[in-house]
Amino acid sequence: MSDSPHVSPEKSLDSLILHATDNAVARITLNRPETMNALTWDQRERVIGLLAEASADPDVRAVVITGTGRGFCAGADLRGGPSAGDRVPGDVARTIRLGAQRLVSAVLDCEKPVIAAVNGTAAGIGAHLAFACDLVLAADSARFIEVFVRRGLVPDGGGAYLLPRLIGPQRAKELMFFGDALAAADAERFGLVNRVVLPEELEKTAREWAERLATGPTRALALTKQLVNASLDSDRATAFAAEAAAQEINMTTADANEGVASFVERRDPKYRGR
Repeated sequence: MSDSPHVSPEKSLDSLILHATDNAVARITLNRPETMNALTWDQRERVIGLLAEASADPDVRAVVITGTGRGFCAGADLRGGPSAGDRVPGDVARTIRLGAQRLVSAVLDCEKPVIAAVNGTAAGIGAHLAFACDLVLAADSARFIEVFVRRGLVPDGGGAYLLPRLIGPQRAKELMFFGDALAAADAERFGLVNRVVLPEELEKTAREWAERLATGPTRALALTKQLVNASLDSDRATAFAAEAAAQEINMTTADANEGVASFVERRDPKYRGR
């Protein structure tokens, strides 16, 4: 839903959304722990921009999204948004379309694999931000909350699209109808989380996974991500045609040639992301 358009004047945007690249891994850290990393308009735009930059930068080959403090992301910061009396028809739909949905789409469309390292509570759009990522690691203290029903709202930010595809419609409805907090262990059992780790192991595990991805065949990973995401909305003929076309494209890359050559030569491949 609506969110406040500006950060507080005493804190710069760069201090609220930390960004660093090391060993070909771009790390995006939500850093407003006093609000459990609820996202304002400009913070969200910053994350969207960083994901677009990661897609276009050949020196970035994997992305990690995480948070500081007790929260991964508590959703959209609703403070400072227009009151019901100030809205005109179309405002809400436009806000969601240009806001939360763009954030989730930026993760889904990023051409590099994106890992969510969920350090704490992920609620509302914060949960959907995590679920949109390609791989999800969670501290055992993390929780996921479809908080919308508690506020009398319909799930937005792609929730009704993502959740049924990840865990099926019955489980999705259970989470969305009741709005109960889902513990990390249960999220792993449902299939929403790849692995649950101790809080002190989260950063290390995320770094290891990301660096492993960053040494892989980057374009092959991007095409694989596109195929898997598209397959959920495709019939078999369309999916098979897309698969064949993707492999045709992939075989023009240096990494594909290196992969085949290393197999023939019985050595480990050295991928360069090209």
